[in-house]
Amino acid sequence: MTPRIRTLELVAVDGGELPRFTAGSHIDVELGNGEERSYSLLNDPEETHRYCIAVLREAAGRGGSAWMHDVLREGDVLRASEPSNNFRLSEAGEHHILIAGGIGITPILSMAARLKRLGRHYAVHYCARSAEEAAFAAEIAAEHGERVRFHYDGGDPTRGLDLVSLLKDRPTAAHAYVCGPAGLIRATREAGRDWPMGTVHYELFKGSEADIATRKSDEPFDIVLRRTNATLHVPADRSVLDVLKGNGFRIKSLCREGVCGTCRVRVLSGKVEHRDDCLDDEDREEVMQACVSRAMPGETLVLDL
Repeated sequence: MTPRIRTLELVAVDGGELPRFTAGSHIDVELGNGEERSYSLLNDPEETHRYCIAVLREAAGRGGSAWMHDVLREGDVLRASEPSNNFRLSEAGEHHILIAGGIGITPILSMAARLKRLGRHYAVHYCARSAEEAAFAAEIAAEHGERVRFHYDGGDPTRGLDLVSLLKDRPTAAHAYVCGPAGLIRATREAGRDWPMGTVHYELFKGSEADIATRKSDEPFDIVLRRTNATLHVPADRSVLDVLKGNGFRIKSLCREGVCGTCRVRVLSGKVEHRDDCLDDEDREEVMQACVSRAMPGETLVLDL
């Protein structure tokens, strides 16, 4: 473990079994300071007696990680949601490339445990500034041996993992998964741009304010609220979620990064530029994630609000 990362083991108050989860899942935890955060489950999905999470202390965060580090004590009771999964492991794949950066190792740990249990071919690439900052390094090496490669760049990504070489030639029925800082996700997507759609999976870990996609082309647009027949303007530098909340709508949101799937709204008409990482193609026919998705240029969105 590292000084900035705290690992927590959560069990049921009555000591019973917890709802089962799949590799890549997360839970939403209500904190004692009134905040709510999502955390990836890092333990083996076969375990039903506990949920294990890791919390990175964010110096520039909103106070959630500080509360988890400084206030929470062993024996305290927390409320948490059942597990949900927006970062699924494609178990039918024949080859799996798992890429993690920093605290993004947490869902990758769960995936690696599942793949090992299934006897699948997989490789783990763990990127960090240094060995001292690589959480769970010893455990990963002991559990996965030669399947793991550590990449320490000293803060200079050009000295780290060569993603272009790694993803240049796709093995048969291969899938790649990446979780970590926005720059790592962006570079992985770019390196795997010639891979078939749906074979490069990614999740932006909690706490990051960076974005994984370019937003320089954002344009203002209008939204029409069907139930009230009101029209609201969405400026280029604000999201649909911001505008709705600013006008008194109580829409639950957690990540504000298009990852958790919480702030979806139903779209009745208008073309949406979907920028989320949680909806499937069928979902996108009907709903959008209000925190990140926008109208296509020249479009007006009619929402079921």
